[in-house]
Amino acid sequence: MSTVYIELIVQGIVIVGLILAIIVFLVTTLITLGVGIITRNKEKVTRWLYKLRSQIIVVVSLILVVSIMVIISQMVAYTPPILGEDGEVLENSIASLEKINIDGSDQWVTIRGENKNNPVLLFLAGGSGGTQLAATRSQLRRLEKHFVVVNWDQPGSGKSYHGVDIDTLTPECYISDGHKLTTYLMERFNKEKIYIMGESWGSALGTWLVKQYPELYHGFIGTGQMVAFEETELACYEKALEIAKDRGDTDKVNELKSQGAPPYYGDDVTWKSSTYLMYLHNAMAKNSVIAPTDHNTIKDVIGPEYGLYDKVNYFRGIVKTFNQVYQQLYEIDLRKQATELEVPVYFFIGRHDINAPPRLAEEYYNMIDAPKKELVWFEHSGHGP
Repeated sequence: MSTVYIELIVQGIVIVGLILAIIVFLVTTLITLGVGIITRNKEKVTRWLYKLRSQIIVVVSLILVVSIMVIISQMVAYTPPILGEDGEVLENSIASLEKINIDGSDQWVTIRGENKNNPVLLFLAGGSGGTQLAATRSQLRRLEKHFVVVNWDQPGSGKSYHGVDIDTLTPECYISDGHKLTTYLMERFNKEKIYIMGESWGSALGTWLVKQYPELYHGFIGTGQMVAFEETELACYEKALEIAKDRGDTDKVNELKSQGAPPYYGDDVTWKSSTYLMYLHNAMAKNSVIAPTDHNTIKDVIGPEYGLYDKVNYFRGIVKTFNQVYQQLYEIDLRKQATELEVPVYFFIGRHDINAPPRLAEEYYNMIDAPKKELVWFEHSGHGP
């Protein structure tokens, strides 16, 4: 989380710098031209205009080159093929990056599996606004041996950033689109049911889907399981405050107290939430009990699944979509709204998760009435087992 925001700030600084440079260039141009006209120094004005023409040609050329690069990068984005031990593409495998029309909205998925006849597993990324196309390919590769893994870039995230008007996004939109995507996958792969797995925000979305449409799913797997959003955010805020006090981090203590405890509403939900979420992410990263991985934001965003424009939207979704959707989730408490589930339920929970408190996941798990359920503890994991 912290890396995401650091990179976002860097990109923002670059964009602001370019805008300021253009403004300075235009202002200087107008002033110089004005002075030249006022002084009626035609020779000076002529020389300056010739120089200006050269600068304009360079700027326009650069803009054209960058535009072409962006367009080409979007066109050639792909997900790598699945190879066997001999380095050749596995027969009957599938590795596809596809745009799918869902109820009039263009949204993107990756579809990956060693055998396209295997059961289908729909993965729901965290967020809202998060995209994990490259992350799941890297971190969940072994699942491709047993499933056709479909990773959905939900509306307002990554490649699907412009799938719908972000200002209209609601939890019901995600449920509706998730349902339509499920039926599409069942028809395409000739399946009576599919599996569904959700991480963090995706775990809540997955719970809603199996609650409303149990006949479509073999089972539900939740990891980084979200249960009660407002209670979770309060717990995260208080945990960050506790850690800051223990560390003697006065600046962070003052910052947290100054903004106050969640829930937050308005246009700065993302930034206020990031104040404690980034802090907790760093705390988990430094926890020696949590096993290290090679997963990081930079590795994800440079993945071939994303063109240059997608890479920008990678961060825009985290900011704008999160801000739009998250403040609509505070009323959600699955302990009150989704305890009776008609499909098998499996929770994969990191023992040291301080982003989605394990105590809430365990409490919710104990309340669930399902045909079968199992809670699996990952003893050396945080929010992402």
